[in-house]
Order: sequence, then structure tokens, then C-alpha cells
Amino acid sequence: MKEDLDITENIEFHEPSLMSLLCGEQNSHLKIIEKRLGIKIHMRGNRISLRGSEWQIQLAKSVLEQLYNIIKKDYPIYPNDVEYAIRILSNNPNEDIKNIFLDRVYITASKKIITPKSINQKVYIDSIRRYDIVFGIGPAGTGKTYLAMAMAISFLLNKEINRVVLTRPAVEAGEHLGFLPGDLYEKVNPYLRPLYDALHDMMDFESASGLLQKGVIEVAPLAFMRGRTLNDSFVILDEAQNVTSEQMKMFLTRLGFSSKTVITGDVTQIDLPGGKVSGLIEAREVLEGIEGIKFVYFTRDDVIRHPLVQEIIDAYERFEKR
Repeated sequence: MKEDLDITENIEFHEPSLMSLLCGEQNSHLKIIEKRLGIKIHMRGNRISLRGSEWQIQLAKSVLEQLYNIIKKDYPIYPNDVEYAIRILSNNPNEDIKNIFLDRVYITASKKIITPKSINQKVYIDSIRRYDIVFGIGPAGTGKTYLAMAMAISFLLNKEINRVVLTRPAVEAGEHLGFLPGDLYEKVNPYLRPLYDALHDMMDFESASGLLQKGVIEVAPLAFMRGRTLNDSFVILDEAQNVTSEQMKMFLTRLGFSSKTVITGDVTQIDLPGGKVSGLIEAREVLEGIEGIKFVYFTRDDVIRHPLVQEIIDAYERFEKR
């Protein structure tokens, strides 16, 4: 039976002054909804007309009404937010995206508001607030490290901890440190660059540099963690899929009093030499179920990058299955 595409329904919004924010510049937000849902949208004044199948209209209505309610709370809506809202409500029609989008994790020096953009991201930041050790496992682009960094800076500025330690293993795509030029610092620095990039995206360069010089924020390779006890600290281990079993045990036992640890990684991108077991995969088997430790799993639906990134992930998954 052919689906009826000629249903038309109108939505009227009561505050005309908010319509430009809802519809976006040159109706860019409406065009995203049209493209993603295959629906026809026409706006006149404070009334929006929707034409499509029943499910398309109901989903579009939910997206528009929920975004409108968020705008009324003084939350700025961007094209990416429209994409995220469509994604969330397509998978969970009864979800209230206000509970996700209005959870402000951190406001950067450039006044950029960092908030969760998916259900799993919301679960992730709530878990970081509640648990002392949190594992964030999933594909690239899901915000695992970025949100953990935002939470760490927020905890630091709110004086809930005294220090932030950012670390990752110096193992990438089979390269060996001995073949790289320079002293030890120069050898490991390229591996730590993504952590510096995320830090400088959240804080102005002068503030970040000052905290780095004072040791309040420390960026270091995983090998530098051995023998330390980290009290009153927020510690992030990034790229944990490239940590060996021994390194993971060493790292987890560094946790001191009044501290939080977040471990992030993607188990599909392991660059360890052949025969080495990933400490992240092993930790998942060993530690799951321990009270005080939380595992949060991300999927392709949580990718917060260019829409093509999701398609690339899907394409590789199909290829690997073949």
C-alpha cells in the first residue's frame, strides 16, 4: 500500500519574535528538517505548514516544538542542534531533548556553551558527576574526550578538585618513539597534541598556559604516571585502547582520595603491536559490575562531527563484516 504523502498540518507558535531563531538564517533550520525527513515545510508569519506522511509530520512537529521550548529558555540553536534533535527523536520519539540540551557542562572563554548532544552523552556526564571511575567506550567523534575535558575544567574552576591530569599512551599506528627526532619531551609531544588542542578550545591561551606552567593542569604521557598517587585530581586517560594490560592496572591504581578518573577509547582502533592485549578490552571484562565504576558505551548515533563521519563509520563496519 502506497504511503499517503499529501497530509498537511499547521503549527502555530505564540511568540513571533522567536520564529527567526527557530527557523534559522534564511530558514536554514527548516531546510535541514526538510532534507533529513523528506518533508515539505512552508512558513508564514508565526505559522509553519508541514506536508508529508503522518510519521514525518509527527516527527517534524516534535522537533520544532521541542526546539522552540529550548529557545524560550534562552538556549541558542545552531544547525547542528537541529541535526542532533532529529537524530535523538527519530530513535526515541518520547525523549525530552530539553533535559539533554539544557545541561550546561561548561562555558568556554569564547562564550561557547558545551552541552551533551545525545542521550549517551547525557548519561556520560551524569556518570562522571556520580562515579569516581568512568569508562567512555565508542567510535571517534562521539565527544568522549572533549566532554571529559569540559567536566574536568568545570570541576577545577568550581574548586571541586585541585588539579587536572591529562594523559595518553605514546603509541600510534605502529610508530616507535626511538625513531622520532629530539629528546623525550619532543618525542612524546606530538601524541599529546590532541589534548592540548581540546584544552585551548575551552580556555584562552593565556589562562591555559598559566595553569600548565603552575602544574595545575598537567599533560603527560602515560609512562609518567608510574609511582604516583593522584589526590584531589581529575585524571583523563585518552586513547586507552592502546594501553597494555599492565599499563591499565598501573594507571587505575594511581587513583587517590577525592579524585575522579575518566578513561576513553575506541576498541576498533587498536594500534598495539601483535600479541599485546588491549588493557581497555581487558578492563571491561575484569571491572564491569564493580560498584563505583561505570561503563558508558557510545555508538555511531552519538557521533558529533560532520554527518559524513557517521556514513564513513557505517561503510567501514559493512566492509569489515564482508
